[in-house]
Amino acid sequence: MNISAVLLVNSLLLGVGLAMDAFSVSLANGLNEPKMKAPRMSLIAGVFGVFQALMPLLGWVCVHTVVEYFKSFEKFIPWIALILLGYIGGKMLYESIKGDEEEAGKEALGFGTLMVQGIATSIDALSVGFTIADKSFLEALISVIIIAIVTFIICIAGLILGKKFGTKFAGKAGILGGVILIGIGLEIFITGVFF
Repeated sequence: MNISAVLLVNSLLLGVGLAMDAFSVSLANGLNEPKMKAPRMSLIAGVFGVFQALMPLLGWVCVHTVVEYFKSFEKFIPWIALILLGYIGGKMLYESIKGDEEEAGKEALGFGTLMVQGIATSIDALSVGFTIADKSFLEALISVIIIAIVTFIICIAGLILGKKFGTKFAGKAGILGGVILIGIGLEIFITGVFF
């Protein structure tokens, strides 16, 4: 099999496009935890990268197996993202406004919350499976690996920026992070429902 330059370039561009929501959530996570260490940053970026790779691959599998079921599920994707990110962002806002900034940071970046963030920011990537449906499984796998790597790098950048500004805005970082998460949920919802 011959891997084309077009596949590589398209995968890079898809990775950048898909990683924007994960970048914003990473920025919020960095704002919320400005003293985050490198292993934790790698874990967070890795979770986003894995989800951004799994969702298009799952979409590819759906196209090749149960496409009718996937099409009926697709209309719920914006609602799921809105509910998940709205809940996480609202909780972060509530904890920050309540004044328990340290506790808000611990809860907002727990493993369960990180999984929910990963799903919420990548669920719209399921439909990317349609764009790579004409590819072989190996080509689709190469594409999603590239998407995962690009997402990882972009999320590390978001975490670094968030940490930098989180230190400067320590008292209001949780509020800003919550607003960002709610905004991302609204953006996914509005784009998915109205456009």
